[in-house]
Amino acid sequence: MKNPYIEDAKMGLVHTYNRFPVVLEKGEGVYVYDAEGKKYLDFAAGIAVSSLGYGNKEFNDALKMQIDCLIHSSNLYYNTTCGKAAQALLRVTQMDRVFFTNSGTEAIEGALKAARKYAYKKRTGRYEFIAMKDSFHGRSMGALSVTEHEAYRTPFEPLIPGVSFAEYNNLDSVRELVTDRTCAIILEPLQGEGGINTADEAFMKGIRKLCTDEGILMICDEIQCGMGRTGTMFAWQNYGTKPDIIAMAKAIGNGVPVGAFAMTEDIARNSLEPGDHGTTYGGNPFVCAAVAKTVEIFEREKLTGHVQEMGAYLTEKLTELKAACGSIAEVRGRGLIQGIRLNKPVAETIQAALREGLLIISARSDVIRLVPPLVIEKEHIDELIEKLKKVL
Repeated sequence: MKNPYIEDAKMGLVHTYNRFPVVLEKGEGVYVYDAEGKKYLDFAAGIAVSSLGYGNKEFNDALKMQIDCLIHSSNLYYNTTCGKAAQALLRVTQMDRVFFTNSGTEAIEGALKAARKYAYKKRTGRYEFIAMKDSFHGRSMGALSVTEHEAYRTPFEPLIPGVSFAEYNNLDSVRELVTDRTCAIILEPLQGEGGINTADEAFMKGIRKLCTDEGILMICDEIQCGMGRTGTMFAWQNYGTKPDIIAMAKAIGNGVPVGAFAMTEDIARNSLEPGDHGTTYGGNPFVCAAVAKTVEIFEREKLTGHVQEMGAYLTEKLTELKAACGSIAEVRGRGLIQGIRLNKPVAETIQAALREGLLIISARSDVIRLVPPLVIEKEHIDELIEKLKKVL
């Protein structure tokens, strides 16, 4: 018998996703349930989005209250939540100014525009970007231009010119690409889609020094690895260095579609001005209520410390699983963004996991990506390991 939810979607949606034949209906804690009532342990979290899990009453009540007050207003006016959300994000990012967007891709677009405008106002003549191989920054034309993945790029070329790609964790390869036209270097402190690749401390510090010495801006894409996932509020904070611009989204709104890019005061004063950039929905009262409440819960519950504890336990259990399982080639990552590189087909493993009541996703073709809600406990990691034993 055909599932009406699936059939309606197949008939109505543009086919840009190869969806699994599962219809998710509700969530509770770190579990989601399909329309037939089957329970799944969620180690995907909507691709690192549902940071507080599902059904958090405090979060839900805050959004319900905001719905009764005001969902949307134009950015031509102030509202009661945008300032509170901005101050909350600036506190945890250690930045000075923020612009709210609707998504991570839009945050990248804004970050790139801010870098270009900064160079323009400084009259440096710079406009080129250096990005990293195995990077992923989004699917809009600007974000795609700094994404090194031929399958994503080729159908839409020519893309924005002036972008070159260095080898991740190879500082010399970055230096070789720097010219007097380079305005910014963009990188993920931990590459998600690229296979769960963690930046070396020497690489991050070397990029920072290179940017400072050469008058280049450093942009960190924290869309997936940020907001507590690596055990610090943002992944760059693990390295004792600081970027000029940060792009973020996903977990900052716990499922509400919101992104942002933040910058230092110097960049803010010397880049985007009224008329340069805008968004109809970005920073509206509803999404900002979500951001403010999410940050409040993170700070009060000390979630970064919890992630450090659970991340260490997850690493320990995955390492034990690797020793006992011949299909695991490598375990890598940090905190609660970890990857298992397999020497067997990942797609088949994900399908088998679904049958066992486990949601996992891939990162490239050979890595299982584990990005659960940040509120998981040891018992959930133990459950994950038992389910993985059945499918690996």
